[in-house]
Amino acid sequence: MKRPRMVVALFALALGPLACHSSPARPQKPETVSFPAIDGNAVLDHTKVLASDEYEGRAPGTKGEDLTVRYVGEQFKKAGLEPGNPDGTYIQKVPMVAITPDPSTVLTLTKGATEQKLKFRDDVVVWTKRVQERVGVDKSDIVFVGYGVQAPEFNWDDYKGVDLKGKTMLVLVGDPPVPDPADPTKLDPKTFGGKAMTYYGRWTYKYEMGQKMGAAAVLIVHETEPAGYPFSVVQGKSGEQSDLIAPDKNMSRLPIEGWISLERARKLCAMAGQDYDALKKQSVTREFEPVPLGVTASLTLHNTIRTFESRNVIGKVEGSDPKLKGEYVIYVAHWDHFGIGAPVQGDKIYHGAVDNATGTGGLIEVGRAFAKMPVAPKRTILFLAVTAEEQYLMGSS
Repeated sequence: MKRPRMVVALFALALGPLACHSSPARPQKPETVSFPAIDGNAVLDHTKVLASDEYEGRAPGTKGEDLTVRYVGEQFKKAGLEPGNPDGTYIQKVPMVAITPDPSTVLTLTKGATEQKLKFRDDVVVWTKRVQERVGVDKSDIVFVGYGVQAPEFNWDDYKGVDLKGKTMLVLVGDPPVPDPADPTKLDPKTFGGKAMTYYGRWTYKYEMGQKMGAAAVLIVHETEPAGYPFSVVQGKSGEQSDLIAPDKNMSRLPIEGWISLERARKLCAMAGQDYDALKKQSVTREFEPVPLGVTASLTLHNTIRTFESRNVIGKVEGSDPKLKGEYVIYVAHWDHFGIGAPVQGDKIYHGAVDNATGTGGLIEVGRAFAKMPVAPKRTILFLAVTAEEQYLMGSS
């Protein structure tokens, strides 16, 4: 079977080969076709179900997944979507691993005889994607690398050939906020998309660069505005995390990934004899060069590991044009959230109404609208409700 061409190339590897299924004939395209209205109340109804206590926060590999996958599959069918998986079902199996770090983990920062001990969850949130019970770094030199961006199309390189093998990168979240030459109060729309974040700004990119550079660890400084969420959201990643499991047991991944609070990042820079705000200001120029801080990082992660099989849910509206229906336009939302964890205001269920029950409900209703169209689109439309959020789809939500 030939691999179909993907209009959205980002998801081609996640999907793999997809079979074509026959669908009822539809009228040929008239001059104009109105897209059916999306029912906002229906989206709200889906959100209420998916974010209910019964669904227990929709963590992969739990009862919440079972309920969610069943619900989304049933709703795809009711909406009139065809099964999108090659085996004729709505379900795509996804081999995964869940890793839980020991919450007693401590990150020790050392400069000469001076030490700072950072508490797990309060000061830093760290994890590994490697399927290992024990992962750590020992006296790893910390290097500040600004925004950690290497973007030839913008003539931007924050690394300048620095050797980062075995070292710990301290990196800023987001794209470099380059001022507009015509109006310094605004961002340059021609560099990193202006207000729109590029992939260079995503936290997943920062870890990928750490892996590329041979670093031992990457710590991203959390700031609420550029991150788009408070540190409490990062703290939600302090429990079990799920990811795809590769044949090499993810040993090619960066050993240690994590976030550090802004307050602790400031103290780290002060410990190094540096000013955090001054370093940040330098980072918004092409002339920026990495700054070794003269501080080392040491920590050991003791992990609890379980492997399991999670699921994506796939529906489709098959294209009408014989030449183009092998191309796919993909609508995607992740169905999962953080499940059950430490109580927040007395509630231990992380319901995930906004992130991402609303998106999943919207996906169902957009699918219903496409299925109602009197004329099928020329290309095949896929509706993909995926597990494990950023870990599975390279940070795209």
